[in-house]
Amino acid sequence: MNFLAHLHLAALSKSSLLGNLMADFVRGSPEGLFSPDIVAGIRMHRRVDSLTDKHPLVLEACKLFRSEYRRVAPITLDILWDHFLSLHWGRIEKNYSLPEFVNLARSKIEPHLEDTPEKFQEFNHYLWAQNLLIRYADMSCIANVLQSIAHRRPKLSALAGSYQDIEKHYFDFETLFWQFYPQMMEFASNNSQSVQEMYAEPCTFPK
Repeated sequence: MNFLAHLHLAALSKSSLLGNLMADFVRGSPEGLFSPDIVAGIRMHRRVDSLTDKHPLVLEACKLFRSEYRRVAPITLDILWDHFLSLHWGRIEKNYSLPEFVNLARSKIEPHLEDTPEKFQEFNHYLWAQNLLIRYADMSCIANVLQSIAHRRPKLSALAGSYQDIEKHYFDFETLFWQFYPQMMEFASNNSQSVQEMYAEPCTFPK
């Protein structure tokens, strides 16, 4: 899962938005480094990633990529799932707009950035300034993200070419998203008694 999905699932599970977004920037055990709720959020993120990597529908989606791109397919798919979530947010969450959710997530995360890893702070400046979570709905943004990662990390250069397979099998990926993501939402929802307790102001997320 990528950034938007991790935040959304964190909200559904009543888990720390900060911990879930920051998890990829924390190596090893987070115990003792952060508050218990943030540690729980980091571990939630890692559980979601583990479930995603082994999920039969994700493995099926990986097979749609040509052999030369299959090694990076899980990374491409993580970004692609965020595309479909951003694109179809109104169908997935009928009572809370995507801009409202993004603004809420930002308000919960930014006040605590000074106590987080430096690279995570740099990432946040880019994430919010570029309005990336909303722009994911645009496939040109997805292409740019893949190309940017491929340029920064030569070992992942195949990411740039994997976009061609997204274009070729776009509707197949979309069908798999609608089968896969609701299962992840159910998993997250089952880990929470009440999402609304997470916020000072009332909000509604799908069950």
